[in-house]
Amino acid sequence: MSAWLQPEPSNWWPIVDDALMEDVGSGDITSGCLAEELMFSWKIEAQQDGFLSGVAIADYLLGPMPGDPDSAWIEADRADGDFIKRGDVVLKGKCLARRVLTCERTVLNFLMHMSGIATLTSQFVQKVEGTGARIVDTRKTLPMLRSLEKYAVRCGGGHNHRMGLYDGVMIKDNHIAAAGSIQKAVDRVKEYASHMTKIEVECETIEQVEQAIAAGADIVLLDNMDPFQMRNAVSKFKGKVLLEASGGVTLDTVRAIAQTGVDLISVGALTHSAPGMPFHLEAS
Repeated sequence: MSAWLQPEPSNWWPIVDDALMEDVGSGDITSGCLAEELMFSWKIEAQQDGFLSGVAIADYLLGPMPGDPDSAWIEADRADGDFIKRGDVVLKGKCLARRVLTCERTVLNFLMHMSGIATLTSQFVQKVEGTGARIVDTRKTLPMLRSLEKYAVRCGGGHNHRMGLYDGVMIKDNHIAAAGSIQKAVDRVKEYASHMTKIEVECETIEQVEQAIAAGADIVLLDNMDPFQMRNAVSKFKGKVLLEASGGVTLDTVRAIAQTGVDLISVGALTHSAPGMPFHLEAS
């Protein structure tokens, strides 16, 4: 059974392979001091409370491989999306010592970064509990790590916005300015986009929201609107389109935003500002 929550992030294995190669380069000089056949029993412990993400990466790098001794094994004590406490053992196993110590930092880096995102996401999700609003991510991700970072958002109870420029339309202020109007931009998109593609329009005023709905948008982004403007938009347009709030959302402000009645709240900080969650690997 896959250790990933479904759907698993796309093309994750070359990302992990490249990360390991960045560290190993032409070879792990230090681990050369260990006998090639030496086995090592290990465990990975959480050093902070939070939500777990990245177990499958540890399984991929530290799990038994063809040609390994029969004594090699790995076991995940906790799963992605689980709440864990400081001191909890999340994985343990036995493997060739050289591989464990060569892969250690790469494994921990992914666990640290992804679990940090999951943990911050869970804090936002808990803040809006009971309001009906969903917390969603953005494209403000580290280059090449987007699929893993967005996966980590789901481990924390959040939801994914579009993955990239290819799977959803987001007509922003610069598109509107260049096209000439919201109507022109939406009309042009509808000429070539699949009927399966959702169209979202970024709006800064109630007038623009009206224009976006008239043009046939599926989703309206209420960009940097204050709670009064959001409530006004919700009272007028709830049910006609999905309403998404965005712009400088913090843990201090997200509850008030959710209480306006919006359907979605996008938070760039989930991926661009999440602090890492520390883990360590020790002999067991």
